[in-house]
Amino acid sequence: MSDGINHHREGLTTSHHDWTMLQVGKLVENQPIVIISVEDASEVLLKQGVSSAPIYDSGRKMFVGMFDYSDLMTYILLVLKKMEVPLEDQTMEMRDLIQKTNRSQNVPVKLVSDLSGNDPFCTVLAETKLGGVVNDFGSGIHRVAVMDSQGNMAGVLTQSLTLDYLMRHLSEFPHLQPVMQKGLQQLGLTNIKVLSVTGETQVLEALIIMSTNGVSSLAVVNDQGALLGNISMADVQHIMKDLRTSWLWLSCFHFISKVRLTRGVETGEDQYPVLDVNAKSTFGYTLSKLQATKVHRLWVINDTNHVVGVVSLTDVFKVLSGYIDS
Repeated sequence: MSDGINHHREGLTTSHHDWTMLQVGKLVENQPIVIISVEDASEVLLKQGVSSAPIYDSGRKMFVGMFDYSDLMTYILLVLKKMEVPLEDQTMEMRDLIQKTNRSQNVPVKLVSDLSGNDPFCTVLAETKLGGVVNDFGSGIHRVAVMDSQGNMAGVLTQSLTLDYLMRHLSEFPHLQPVMQKGLQQLGLTNIKVLSVTGETQVLEALIIMSTNGVSSLAVVNDQGALLGNISMADVQHIMKDLRTSWLWLSCFHFISKVRLTRGVETGEDQYPVLDVNAKSTFGYTLSKLQATKVHRLWVINDTNHVVGVVSLTDVFKVLSGYIDS
């Protein structure tokens, strides 16, 4: 029953805000934008330390798509002929890409953008309310380009950026406090199907499994099913860096060890994050760990270190979308 109160009158007499009514442009203010032109390549992602970037076609003077590690992984599988796309499912751009690849010709990055089909280029106006975007994030969209009234890109709002904003301002959103205290089991997040590979599985095979199943990460487990680590599409960056293509044929366990060692050499310390959370953890603790580790998912383990679920950022926003006033 309605109490007659306008719950969306934000911040008139109190510091507490209705987070769903925030304009998304506020979250990307002064954000440096990394744009990949059609002449650039995937090395931009490596140099800039980002997982995706919009592609700008200077000839057409417009943004034509997004490029991320999912697209790069799909491209690698096509090059290695480890992935086949039925002719009826091939777009003109994909046919052009396959032809250029078969002829060993240079491939414009615009042909690779959105190649995986997992994360299409989506735009919203800067005035769009955050609640609407959270609904989109809960449906599986990972990022949106925020456009101003002149059609210029103000920034890219991602699931990670939104989570970080909400967690840093959590005290201002008392409406979210109750869900933060709920357990993962209570929210149904411990019974989600988990795709995994053993530590002996070849990295290339793991990439194929991810592509085939439309997922961005796999749990790496031992023969007893205990969690050893994680392999994701973002790990393609370690293969492309200095063209370490031989790493594709490593076992997943060996690959994880090499990534950990490489990070230690480059940073002076072991920064490989622990990507798990106990099934008894609260939703708030899980979100804090996602924020701190800057990863897109955490594996849910039981007391014997066996994987019993996974919490992705999409799962998080699906839960949060249930706390948006209709």
